Amino acid sequence: MGTAARHEHYMRLALGEAYRGIHKGEGGPFGACVVRKGSVVAVAHNRVLKSRNPTLHAEVVAIGRAARRLGTHLLDGCVIYSTTEPCPMCFSAIHWARIGSVYFGTTVPDVKRLGFNELTISNVTLKRLGRSPMRLHAGLLRAECRRLLSDWKALPSRRTY
Repeated sequence: MGTAARHEHYMRLALGEAYRGIHKGEGGPFGACVVRKGSVVAVAHNRVLKSRNPTLHAEVVAIGRAARRLGTHLLDGCVIYSTTEPCPMCFSAIHWARIGSVYFGTTVPDVKRLGFNELTISNVTLKRLGRSPMRLHAGLLRAECRRLLSDWKALPSRRTY
């Protein structure tokens, strides 16, 4: 499998997990996948609604699982795939965990338009202001990630936060 195909594979794992989460009613249309040296370490979906905990975004849940699995809070050498551009909280968690690269599909403005209470600060701005060494890769499988948002929007039981 080539490099582009590998990145798409990991993003599709995040997408599949996001769909599992929304069909279980556990949270919004968000999924994440943490990978280290070509091996999947953790996959997670948003659990805000199920847990009644506003911090349990997909990226935070995936980082927590990866840290437990690897036995360390430092996830250097890892890559995270997120169906949507990480919010400032998730960006900070990724930075603190020292994850080197983030691949995402849709953007913060995309989900803000759906009614989510997002701070419209891009990851590019956060990276610059915080002088983070994190590498950002926007737009991976953007069309599929946008379809996830559309599918979620069509659910009568959808809830924003």
